Amino acid sequence: MMKRIDARAHTAASPTAVHALLRDGSTWPEWGTVETFALERPGPDGGESVGAIRNFRTGRYFMREQIVEIVPDRRFSYALLSGLALRDYRADIDLTPSGGGTDIHWHTTFRAKVPGMGWLYRRVLQRITEAFVRGLADRADAHVD
Repeated sequence: MMKRIDARAHTAASPTAVHALLRDGSTWPEWGTVETFALERPGPDGGESVGAIRNFRTGRYFMREQIVEIVPDRRFSYALLSGLALRDYRADIDLTPSGGGTDIHWHTTFRAKVPGMGWLYRRVLQRITEAFVRGLADRADAHVD
C-alpha cells in the first residue's frame, strides 16, 4: 500500500532563494538531517539538473537519489534509487509565494519493500521530513535581509 508523508513550513525568503538551497545538495548537510553529500553523476544539462544522481549519508545509511523534476522557483522532485527498504519513493517539494515569503510543502509517497513495515517507515520518515522542512525554512530565513 502506498504511504504518504506531508510536511509544511513558511519562510520569509523568496521562492528563488529556497529553490537554490534545494538545488544545491552541498547545503543539505547544513540544514537537513543528512551528514554528507556527493554528486555521483551530473544530469545531462550539467550539475544538479534533472537526471543527476546525488548521494547522501546519515550514519550507516547511504541513500542514492535522482533528481526527476525541476520547475524553477516552484518545484524540486527526487526519487530514491537505493538506501532504504522502500520502492516507488518520490519526494516533491512545492514552493508557493505567500505573504512576501514562501510556503514550503514537502510531500512524499512510497511503498515498503517488506510487507507490514510501511507504517514504521512512515512514522520515522514523517519526523525526518518535518526536520528537513524546518531546517530549510530556518536556513532560508537566515539569509533574508
